Amino acid sequence: MEIYKHLFERKLRDYSIGNDLQPKNRLDLTRFVKWPKYIQLQRQKRVLIKRLRIPPAIHQFSRVAQKPLATRIINFLDKYRPEDAKMKKERLRKAAEAKKKGEQIPETKKVPVVHSGINKVVSLIERKQAQLVVLAHDVDPIDLVVYIPALCMKMDIPYAIIKSRSRLGSVVHQKHTACLALTDINKEDKAEFDQIVKAVRSAFNERYTLDLGRKWGGGVLSRRSRHAAEKA
Repeated sequence: MEIYKHLFERKLRDYSIGNDLQPKNRLDLTRFVKWPKYIQLQRQKRVLIKRLRIPPAIHQFSRVAQKPLATRIINFLDKYRPEDAKMKKERLRKAAEAKKKGEQIPETKKVPVVHSGINKVVSLIERKQAQLVVLAHDVDPIDLVVYIPALCMKMDIPYAIIKSRSRLGSVVHQKHTACLALTDINKEDKAEFDQIVKAVRSAFNERYTLDLGRKWGGGVLSRRSRHAAEKA
């Protein structure tokens, strides 16, 4: 056995410079990468949001609806999507052909659709015509929508905050939008809409005066600051 002992000797690897290659799963060069400027700004902004004290009116936008409720809201709003440019062009083409042939143009029935845009939604809230308001959590600058929850509370209109602008924009055939509002619904959807409104009120409107409208955010110290406070 002494003759073959060298065959089973363990050979330790040397990962110093000029020797064995580093394994791929341990090669982490994140600290040595020069990241683009926009990524640096994103990370600095994230750190500032953790450190600074965030007023309740702004902090509530970081506390969005849970995934099941958000999915129900988006699926319901998809039923009331407005017509896009292609659908409008096809409708006008058919109407023009009917007019050219001398046929009677059928009257287009007005159907309830989702309204988008900050000015439009705020106008509907002030006139108490909106039955449900949906806001995006990542509007930048946040000043554009920061007052809408308080306005909805004053007008007793249910509102919800969900992720994200692009998700809301897909409902109205846009890249992204800040807020949506629903004014009318079909009779067959009333039972489902009432359940959604009940869930939205319990998640946002009823919690506004108790929690969402009072709780401050941020104020998380760094590790170095925490250690200094512990030593003091």
